[in-house]
Amino acid sequence: MDDKIIVVKKISGDLEPFSIQKLSRSLKNSGASEEEIEKIVDAVKPELYDGISSNLIYKKAFRILKKYNRICASKYSLKRAIFELGPTGFPFERLISALLRQKGYKTKIGEILHGECITHEIDVLAEKDGNTYTIECKFHQNPTNVNNVKIPLYINSRFIDVQKVWNNSGKTTHLKQGWLVTNTRFTKDAIDYAKCVDLTLLSWDYPKNNGIKNNIDKYGLYPITTLTSLTKKEKIQLIEKDIILVKELSKMPESLNHLSFSEKQKALVLAEVRKLCSLSHP
Repeated sequence: MDDKIIVVKKISGDLEPFSIQKLSRSLKNSGASEEEIEKIVDAVKPELYDGISSNLIYKKAFRILKKYNRICASKYSLKRAIFELGPTGFPFERLISALLRQKGYKTKIGEILHGECITHEIDVLAEKDGNTYTIECKFHQNPTNVNNVKIPLYINSRFIDVQKVWNNSGKTTHLKQGWLVTNTRFTKDAIDYAKCVDLTLLSWDYPKNNGIKNNIDKYGLYPITTLTSLTKKEKIQLIEKDIILVKELSKMPESLNHLSFSEKQKALVLAEVRKLCSLSHP
């Protein structure tokens, strides 16, 4: 095994050699200890074979990490947890709105604004320091979906249409800039165009060291889909009750009552909630 190169099939369908360093790094980023990482790598390696999917490797590592450290497992699952917020994009909009509020913005969701040509529904409207920003959220359930240049072209044209009316109608704030936020990634052309027209982009890992992942970790804004003590069905039930973030569940623990939990189950969930909430360091 150590001498043979194992080929892994990525979610995109591309093939790449299995990398112990890459697996170890992702586990380390979740907060796993060196001892835990070593044990997980040692357990996963014998189960690898040519053509194994990266998703299956993740599931194997996640299952073992969950036994050692539920909180690290929650953080390790963050990227997939955001995809699980679907099928609609509304919970993702709520997540982005909460992130902006942590940064000092006042936010509104689903605002209807008049443009010079047509009216537009804006996913998130954010205001700070006398400036207003229109934030459009492109949520994808399929991780292979990338945002090409057509999307920022479209979003920027909407912003320009709204800006012309807003800044000439006596508003108390200046409509300064449009934003485009996604849970996948942007093509190079999309990034180049956005830079040219001053459209702010935010994705899972863009801008570097300041993407969605870094900000969620920084502010402790973990979606409830990261919780390892809940089943997929239970997570969906909470989302349907408009509980999107772990912090919201922390403030409203009574939301668990309709899930018919035993007191022991409820205590397990709330213990994980408290630990995740304690990780924020604004």
